[in-house]
Amino acid sequence: MLNAKQLSVIASVLRRDVLQMTSSAKSGHPTSCLSATEIVAALFFHELALDKTNPHNPDNDEFIISKGHVAPLLYAALKRAGLITAELNHLRKLSSPLEGHPIPSLEMPWIKVATGSLGQGLSIGAGMALAAKLQKRSFRTYALLGDSECSEGSVWEAAQLAAYYKLNNICAIVDVNKLGQRGETMLAHDIKSYAQRFGTFGWNVIVVNGHSISEILKAFTKARNSKKPSIIIAKTVKGKGVSFIEGKLGWHGRALSEAELKKALIEIPAAQMPVFEPLAPASTSIKPRKPQTLSLPRYAIGEEVATREAYGAALAALTQADPNVLALDAEVSNSTFSDKVKQTRPDQFIECFIAEQNMISMAQGLAVKGYKPFASTFAAFLSRAHDQLRMAAISKSSFTVCGSHAGVSIGEDGASQMGLEDIALFRTLQNSIVLQPADANSAIKLMQLAQQHNGIAYIRTLRPKTSVIYPHHEEFALGEFKVLKSSGFDSIVLVGTGITLHESLKAFQLLHKQGISAAVVDCYCIKPFNSARFIEFTKAHGSRLIVAEDHYYEGGFGEMLSSKLANQDICIRHLAVTTQPHSATKDQLLAAQHINAESIAKAAAEIVRAH
Repeated sequence: MLNAKQLSVIASVLRRDVLQMTSSAKSGHPTSCLSATEIVAALFFHELALDKTNPHNPDNDEFIISKGHVAPLLYAALKRAGLITAELNHLRKLSSPLEGHPIPSLEMPWIKVATGSLGQGLSIGAGMALAAKLQKRSFRTYALLGDSECSEGSVWEAAQLAAYYKLNNICAIVDVNKLGQRGETMLAHDIKSYAQRFGTFGWNVIVVNGHSISEILKAFTKARNSKKPSIIIAKTVKGKGVSFIEGKLGWHGRALSEAELKKALIEIPAAQMPVFEPLAPASTSIKPRKPQTLSLPRYAIGEEVATREAYGAALAALTQADPNVLALDAEVSNSTFSDKVKQTRPDQFIECFIAEQNMISMAQGLAVKGYKPFASTFAAFLSRAHDQLRMAAISKSSFTVCGSHAGVSIGEDGASQMGLEDIALFRTLQNSIVLQPADANSAIKLMQLAQQHNGIAYIRTLRPKTSVIYPHHEEFALGEFKVLKSSGFDSIVLVGTGITLHESLKAFQLLHKQGISAAVVDCYCIKPFNSARFIEFTKAHGSRLIVAEDHYYEGGFGEMLSSKLANQDICIRHLAVTTQPHSATKDQLLAAQHINAESIAKAAAEIVRAH
């Protein structure tokens, strides 16, 4: 363990590294790095307990650099601590893992999550800290925040929940350097207000001079002995260590020129890096829970069950069989039915309250520590957590999200409660899968596919009850679809997903009465999709197609399908939600948006007769 004098030497080494690597890259945020240099030096070379040989040791302390634009400082610390071998002067080059903002990769295993979209690190850290509590491990989680990002509401969502769950194993540090990108931050150097705000949220507040190594070390000691989550409010100077940029505007996101770099390095003493060996993490012996046989619910064909009910029942079964499965919910668990987990495995249920952004980032943090989170809320409310989902996808995180009450079929609650953009939202995420079960038995099977997926999985569930149409032993595969009705005389294919599959089955009967034979397909897997097989099937059944979905046109399943069928000589009619819905019954709303059975049958008959 190094002393304060040695850590001060390391801070100088890191300062020089940051300036040289950003000048070499001709871009970056050196002044933001310089304000946090003493903090990072104390963390990496005194405070963090890390198994140098294994970045995935579950007992390692965790560090999230929420202010991701100070990535050069993180890379310099990792390099000087002997944890990475990448060349620092290759910062921001295409061939280098040292990206402009931190991204997990095989070459950078110590970086567990992507950061840079501000305001998310504390939530991810709260998820990691909660994982330690659940696993009964002694590792601690540290998050470095910038003062500017404390304007983000997600920071305060995390602050509330960390205090609620008494996460005294998390320590956040706010680098209060006063200056943001274009000028002063909201509170500038009003340290008292920062302290009051976090104190009001139930945190142990410690105020320090962020350039005093001795004060920072004492603060870490106080944090370790606290019964509350701890926040270190560090008053710093942006650009610290270089006189002509210290505390000055106009230097954010600007690398020094070659001449400026030479001038700056004269002011920062070149020093020999002290010999360093990190603290060894405490080894925790975890007694695994005795595995239980998975016993999933089964529903009889014809039974009326909402897919959201099946989701809750299946999730309860998964948590009983696997201790790593967790249910997270945004205070609507009696509607999403994830409360069934609360009744059977309360230790595997996490109430996140009405704070969807924090819930998603917490799920990300829990996933990093080996859990399999299922996070649920109304589909409409997931849009406010789109950025958290986007960053989780960039991080290559794996967890499942359930959006309940999707589409106009929820009925009387009205447009504000209807998830009509959610398919588009999740389709755009890298390595995501999007699933929409039409009945209870398919919901259960699709949940298993989601659990096995390495990435973000989205399940869209319905408020109304629907008839069970699949036997419990039916098998489902990613990318595929189910053919429910077909013959050698079909002149058109009706495609539904979720509620519109049931409407398509009714339309099948209406068309049959008109002497029109139609095939009916359940596109339960919206992403990925076996378009080649689907094109082959459609051409064999009339080369005409009606797609009906309870989602807006833009970004939905039908738009995806239309793009796949371009230049395939297939006539396609896309029925979707076109106008802002109103409070009404399910049947009235499906009819008003022309996605009910009668509208599907009418459109199909028109196409058949016209071609």
